[in-house]
Amino acid sequence: MTEREPQEQSGNDTGDGKPPHLDESVRRIGAAGRATLDSALDTGRALRRLVSADLALARSAMGRALAWVAVAIVFGASAWLLVMGVLTALLHSLGLSWLASFAICAVLSLGVTGFAAWRVSVFFDHAGMHATRRQLARFGIGDENDDEADEETAPAPQAGAQ
Repeated sequence: MTEREPQEQSGNDTGDGKPPHLDESVRRIGAAGRATLDSALDTGRALRRLVSADLALARSAMGRALAWVAVAIVFGASAWLLVMGVLTALLHSLGLSWLASFAICAVLSLGVTGFAAWRVSVFFDHAGMHATRRQLARFGIGDENDDEADEETAPAPQAGAQ
């Protein structure tokens, strides 16, 4: 048994021990290329269908989530109002005037509101994609405003220096 026998069995030649003719090799390469292209196109179509279905699911989930967020906001706000009413009545029963009781509850509510506004601004700052913008700026992609800002901050040439 020689080294040629595995090649003959694999179908890489014409069966008589000779390699296939150039035309046959080109046809085989073309057929393999078409099969590869067909496979890539099928994969692309399947991926497009998957992304489309996933976006439809996300869109549906987002709508339902927004509806439940609205319910949570309504019930959370009403619960907060009831808690503030109970706290106001409790402070009044401890001997504070109605005005002082309402003022303490208002300050507490404003404090929570200020904390929440601060956290929102922090998270919106994170959503600015600053690292991505820096990387795009390294590639020369980005706002023209960045270039104008750089020109404004650059030192002006001195009149005496040449």
